[in-house]
Amino acid sequence: MERTLRFSKKGSSEDTEGFLLAPIYTVSSEITRKRCPMIHLATSDLVHFLTTYGYWAVLIFVAIESTGIPFPGETMLLIAAIAAGTTHQLAIPWVIVAAASGAILGDNLGFWIGREGGFRLLRRYGRYIRLNERKLKLGLYLFRTHGGKVVFFGRFIAVLRAWAAFLAGTNRMPWPSFLLFNALGGIVWATVYGLGGYFLGDNIHRLAGPVGTITIVLATLIILAGLVFLWRNERHLEEKAEKALPGPLEAY
Repeated sequence: MERTLRFSKKGSSEDTEGFLLAPIYTVSSEITRKRCPMIHLATSDLVHFLTTYGYWAVLIFVAIESTGIPFPGETMLLIAAIAAGTTHQLAIPWVIVAAASGAILGDNLGFWIGREGGFRLLRRYGRYIRLNERKLKLGLYLFRTHGGKVVFFGRFIAVLRAWAAFLAGTNRMPWPSFLLFNALGGIVWATVYGLGGYFLGDNIHRLAGPVGTITIVLATLIILAGLVFLWRNERHLEEKAEKALPGPLEAY
């Protein structure tokens, strides 16, 4: 998958390649400004990684973001897709494969970290934030009944994309079920964003801002609605969780 691309920045001596790469710098600057607020990487840095490591850069960036680290994985996918559509020095099918592979690998690592570390931390220190055994068991119950939706649709929402796998692991979602919805979400997400960047090219930045804002608003509304529902039905849900998962938490 490793591939070194012969790109150059706009204004270099290689005029032809400079003109080919210019749209990528323009678009990726806009996307990076809007999508990378926590870990700042300049556009030139992202393009440098892409031109040096090719598909591996896409896989690694997406994998790092998927483990729960705020990293520009989606931005790297869009830049690679735009490069594939404008310079044709990357093949869009392999860009999609690299992004989907990174999403699946990173999410599974995040799931394992949550299952082995997050759950133990909550068992030991959860009482300090009012998470007793009944509430922890409620989390397990909710992820066993609705975890697939969270994992699949979370891939398309900025906040959940980085944390859904960790939360699924922390709440002991069965791994086969997690893997299924994680793989489906990763493949669909990589395909939609990859083809979007490939076909829309330098028009993608016109959609990146509004789409990002809409997904954040929707995620906030969904989270608030979920919290209100849990608050109003907490006792009933805890009783259902106890019936579904009898006995001590360690059994699960």
